Amino acid sequence: MLNVEIDSFSYTDKTILKDIYFTLKPGEHLSVIGESGCGKSTLLHLVYGLLHLDKGSIYYNDKKLLGPTKTLIPGEPFMKLVAQEFNIMPFTTVSENLGSHLSGLNEEKDAERIDELLKVVEMEVFKDTLVKNLSGGQKQRVALAKALANKPEILLLDEPFSNIDTFRKNKLQRKIFGYLKQNNISCITATHDSEEALAFSTEILMLNNGQVEMKGTPEFIYKNVATEYQAGFFGEANLLPKNLFNESASSEKIIVFPHQLRLSSQNTSFKISVQKSYFKGDHYLLEGVWENQIVYFKHNHSISVDTVVNLSYYR
Repeated sequence: MLNVEIDSFSYTDKTILKDIYFTLKPGEHLSVIGESGCGKSTLLHLVYGLLHLDKGSIYYNDKKLLGPTKTLIPGEPFMKLVAQEFNIMPFTTVSENLGSHLSGLNEEKDAERIDELLKVVEMEVFKDTLVKNLSGGQKQRVALAKALANKPEILLLDEPFSNIDTFRKNKLQRKIFGYLKQNNISCITATHDSEEALAFSTEILMLNNGQVEMKGTPEFIYKNVATEYQAGFFGEANLLPKNLFNESASSEKIIVFPHQLRLSSQNTSFKISVQKSYFKGDHYLLEGVWENQIVYFKHNHSISVDTVVNLSYYR
């Protein structure tokens, strides 16, 4: 088990992380989300041992990880970090890059392992291609395969799919995260992709200015967002008074997602003047105005501009 206790961490006088505490069991997947500059990458670098932690401690299986000041080579041997700057050799082939992390004692077994890794990241046809001739997304996939070469116990991923096309990314995420779970490899991912975090995580850690904003299962996080900052990671959201939907309720504001608002055939107190319709494939995202406030809701069809509709709220 990985046990992380970060009381605080600063580069200079400015505190980057504060009061970050979590554990990670074998095979679990923690997604760290938060706006740019909130400390996601710093957290991964601390866990891996590239940065020294003065105020706090990190343990793995009851052994304290000492960080770069106490080790000859920074980074723990049972972990691998895939950073945003890829650690790959540009003037060697994809196969040679992966082979550089294998023992070299058994060529046949190493060749089988390389083929297995190439299949995981869907790079079989580029086996003998020089890395310098690959696209950014292809290089990112090589870096992922290279990190998996020796089956680390913990894999740290910093925006691991940021350079990969959407049409390939979804399938690749399923394959890689499925591979990690199948091999009981723990994973911490720093990501801006909320869909990835919701679909593949065991737990989500949301950061705000270096501190924990929310922490819990994907279901808990999504169903308990209470502020615009929290809701902003999951698409468009509306901040509306609770008594708009229940006269006996208080006037406090609640987060309402577009899918929770539906057209009503009855007159309601929530009348929207439609301004725009955005086609999303299987639905339309409608943008309207209510009392000078922008409101978003979903519908099966587009609606003409300036059409006034009644909306109801469904939890």
